[in-house]
Amino acid sequence: MASTSGLQRRKNAGAFTSSHENNVPTTPDRSYSESGVRIAVDPNDILDDEDKKQPILTLMEEVLLLGLKDKQGYLSFWNDNISYTLRGCILMELAFRGRIAMTKDSNRRKCPLSDRIIEVLEDKLTGEVFLDEALKLMKNSEPMSVGNWIDLMSGETWNVMKIGYQLKQVRERLAKGLVDKGILRTEKRNFLLFDMATHPVSDSSTKEEIVNRVIKTLTHSNHSSTSITSETPFGNLRTISMVCAAYAANVLENALLQLNHELREKAYTKVDELLSEYSTHPFSKKVKADIPEGKELQVEVVFAVLNVFTKMDSIL
Repeated sequence: MASTSGLQRRKNAGAFTSSHENNVPTTPDRSYSESGVRIAVDPNDILDDEDKKQPILTLMEEVLLLGLKDKQGYLSFWNDNISYTLRGCILMELAFRGRIAMTKDSNRRKCPLSDRIIEVLEDKLTGEVFLDEALKLMKNSEPMSVGNWIDLMSGETWNVMKIGYQLKQVRERLAKGLVDKGILRTEKRNFLLFDMATHPVSDSSTKEEIVNRVIKTLTHSNHSSTSITSETPFGNLRTISMVCAAYAANVLENALLQLNHELREKAYTKVDELLSEYSTHPFSKKVKADIPEGKELQVEVVFAVLNVFTKMDSIL
């Protein structure tokens, strides 16, 4: 595994805060039934075919699950990388769902990948709190780059006018979302001087599936069959992005514990290769084969986020 460096991109991004959650309000829409009776409709329930194919878990939730101790239900207290990485996962998830993309400007290629500007393609709610919260911020803000958005959502700014862009209590709220989905449960645990809510794994099969996908991606020469399901949009790219994000978040090791030393070293070599390969633009021929036609600008956002990850001290 690569040695660490003093480069700090997260600073205080991992600190919890007691501020109120900035949930995005949803206002019931109005529609008509076949009989002509006017009924209230929640826009989150109106999903198109593309939305219905989305996986149950987001990239953020998968990375968080890999980091959680199964029985204890909490992350390592020494991990200050995961918070920053989770903000990057939010951007990748929005791109995979067709909500954001790089601005279509030929001059953008003169800029480094992480400095290219994002635009909102579709502001329809996804039903996932963090995604909708970030989407609302991006819709109501001036255009900014991938790197700027990750920094701002992590609270890394000296601009007091942009402090409100920070997403609050990301790890705790993601864990509570996984409780709602039946994958985690909530328990109270005493840590000498204080009590803390922990979230042990209650549905081990879900985490096992993620771990198996990680191992298959990093130990098989062909990762073309590592998709969540055959119908999942960007299935293979999603898995590769999740694995690279887990590496940047310093939680990949948890998925590789069952491997022997030799296979574990090969896995780390493989993830280094994947991160290098999928964090550059223009796309290589090998990578381009995985990108659906017409989705290049969306995928460019994903690659830009992975490019930001390569600069984190957990990777260097």
